Amino acid sequence: MLTEEQIKNALKAVKYPGYSRDVVSFGLVKQIATKDGAVSVQMELGSTNPEAAQHIKADAEQVLRALPGVTLVHVEVRQPTPAAGPGGPDPWAGQNRVPGIKRVVAVASGKGGVGKSTVAANLACALQRLGARVGLLDCDIYGPTIPLMMGIRERPTISDEEKMVPPVSHGVKLMSIGFLIDDDQPVIWRGPMIMKTIQQFLTVVDWGELDYLLVDLPPGTGDAQLSLCQTVPLDGGVIVTTPQEASLGVVRKGIAMFQKVNVPILGLVENMSYFTAPGGQRVEIFGHGGGAAEARRQSVPFLGEIPIFTEIREGGDRGVPVVVSHRQEECGRAFVEVAEALRQQLG
Repeated sequence: MLTEEQIKNALKAVKYPGYSRDVVSFGLVKQIATKDGAVSVQMELGSTNPEAAQHIKADAEQVLRALPGVTLVHVEVRQPTPAAGPGGPDPWAGQNRVPGIKRVVAVASGKGGVGKSTVAANLACALQRLGARVGLLDCDIYGPTIPLMMGIRERPTISDEEKMVPPVSHGVKLMSIGFLIDDDQPVIWRGPMIMKTIQQFLTVVDWGELDYLLVDLPPGTGDAQLSLCQTVPLDGGVIVTTPQEASLGVVRKGIAMFQKVNVPILGLVENMSYFTAPGGQRVEIFGHGGGAAEARRQSVPFLGEIPIFTEIREGGDRGVPVVVSHRQEECGRAFVEVAEALRQQLG
């Protein structure tokens, strides 16, 4: 007799159109039933694209009919109506892939102060040193730090196609509001301005051919996060936390936000995991292991832990990420290992 797990494993062969990820990892499979050779599967899509639904339905029926002992297959793919929102159109209808960019990955945190931008900058450099073509988009409009951490302040140039050409530092293409304003100039904008800026950073920037575009999001679950999700389909989200409960509590909100917009969680990273004193003593300043434990509770991958190193802070202040300056040392290898785990999750 077929089990639910066997059916779910078979459905992992069904890819979402235009993606390398399958419908199971996207969380689209909501209900599975089987009895006497009959299999029934119910899926829910966040998109209103009827062609995507038809493609998924046909592929799912094909793989299920190929299972031994299956005599009858029923696949239902539910979609929101175009007026899914209260009094308005589908908020995800404007999503479009950015030509030339294979995967878009958001780096997020539930609260500030956990080192999210430090992780994003070092992950971008680590992926570049693993042989990938990488871009890093700073979507923290109110507090952009990527220009400082990547050691570059030049303004983007304009191409013949009237697109902004992103500056390059340490082999990574970059874009940030910090390149367009003076260092001490505050950004005092309401939500619509933030949404428009993020859309432009994705559509009027000449990113070229990229394997990964990492997006450094501001803390929380506000305008920038929603604007990004409405503009481009994300291949996944990485959530950065520290070990203590104050940080882990808001991690759950970040996971819930991504789940509501059908963005798969690629994994959790525990930053500031521990500190090694000069005498070799290990000091767990903020506790330890909370990230891995939360990942198990939430059934999401744990990508790794980043200890506290003085070199990480110094690298961020100097504009030379530790992956660039100390790649072969423990402080640099920690980020490379997380980057390798992320690359494995993306396939």
